[in-house]
Amino acid sequence: MKILLIEDEEEIALFTKKGLEAELFAVDVANEGEKGEYMARTNDYDIIIIDYNLPYKNGIEVCKNLRDAGRKFPILMLTAEKDVGKKVEAFANGANDYLTKPFAIEELIARVRALLRHNSQSSSTEFSYKDVIIDLEKHIVIRAQKVLSLRKKEMALLEYFLRNPGTILTRSMILEHVWDTNADPFTNTVDVHVRSLRKKMNIDNLEPLIETVRGIGYRI
Repeated sequence: MKILLIEDEEEIALFTKKGLEAELFAVDVANEGEKGEYMARTNDYDIIIIDYNLPYKNGIEVCKNLRDAGRKFPILMLTAEKDVGKKVEAFANGANDYLTKPFAIEELIARVRALLRHNSQSSSTEFSYKDVIIDLEKHIVIRAQKVLSLRKKEMALLEYFLRNPGTILTRSMILEHVWDTNADPFTNTVDVHVRSLRKKMNIDNLEPLIETVRGIGYRI
């Protein structure tokens, strides 16, 4: 799942990005409101985390503009403001949740997962496909009752496949959803990770699940 974090305080942005990436999220960061709004309008994100006080455009303005533009992803507002009126203002302009600074990264992650579950109408972070089970909170993947040893990026890649069964995913789609915007689109990193994941998934001569669609991409 891919997150846009709009936060101008560098230390908080770095701390939050690292915490979210440890939970298998791909995270892009914008350090001011105008840039963040542009990125949210032009890229496909699963959730947006916005600081209330931002340069050029504040979080409320960004939130309202995104809702007016028809963007429906969940929005979580961050702020040092404890005034109830600020919370009401955030919700009135399209925010789905509100978290006061300073915050524990564990609470932020829990709120992000809750918003994603609500948005997908799924009540669990564990789901399955054929003989594969993935638990996103415990970071466990099981195939045919055997626990697989996957790297974080391989697990994030598998999650994206399992959320889109039967769908042909192009290399650019995979790069956009599983990696952040700093990834080089001209490298073969997607192919390398898919090969590694496929090798680890094809244990004990089980049915191959990841198919190469020649000239286009991959599907599960």
